[in-house]
Amino acid sequence: MVHFSLEGKIALITGASRGIGEAIALTLADNGAHCILASRKIDALSQVADKIQQKGGKATPLACNMSEMGQIRSLFDEVKNKFGKLDILINNAAANPYFGDMLGAEEWAWDKTLAVNLKGPFFMIQHSVPLMVDAGGGAIVNVASVNAIRPAPMQGIYSITKAGLVSMTKAYAKELAPKNIRVNALLPGFTRTNFSKVMLDNEEVYKYIVQQIPLGREAKPLEMAGAVLYLVSEASSFTTGSCIICDGGMLA
Repeated sequence: MVHFSLEGKIALITGASRGIGEAIALTLADNGAHCILASRKIDALSQVADKIQQKGGKATPLACNMSEMGQIRSLFDEVKNKFGKLDILINNAAANPYFGDMLGAEEWAWDKTLAVNLKGPFFMIQHSVPLMVDAGGGAIVNVASVNAIRPAPMQGIYSITKAGLVSMTKAYAKELAPKNIRVNALLPGFTRTNFSKVMLDNEEVYKYIVQQIPLGREAKPLEMAGAVLYLVSEASSFTTGSCIICDGGMLA
């Protein structure tokens, strides 16, 4: 019987304080997972944890900057001490601090974007493996972007990191399969979040993007969560190294 239950599972979601990360956390909790919510700001995480708990779910907020190795190590020490295992990791935290042409980009923009979008997920996975092995296996989802396949104007560095995240997903999927750990990626299209505010607030840019989407609109964060639920549940037990594109048909 195919099922999506996550009862008894411990799930760690980065960038869980808002947007797609929050929607994923709410959905996984609704399906039985105890969600560890990670992001830089504990106050915002606590608000999401409250939403989950008010619905009868389980959530633990833990502050962590995904670009800082010391904070990643401390995060996993706390996860090990509190839960003893990890079943699910969602690498959702991302940065896009520079909106402009690549020829005008400065070193700080390159360093910050790569630190959050590639370095962070790489070492989050590395640290999660021992806890997943202790659990008998696990599921990892890296939240990339359709920009990994079709780089967007004025988002060159961001697009490069998301292409790297797709490659990382496939490389880790092969390496971790013998440990019963599956690694997949979600590639969201244009979604209404604070992260995309610069495009949502520019009428010309907004129209340019939406006219490329057959469904004729941007996505809501919750429309990304169903794909993640599939990828971390037993329903996808033979799926690893794959990318699910949720873009309203833009890349079709």
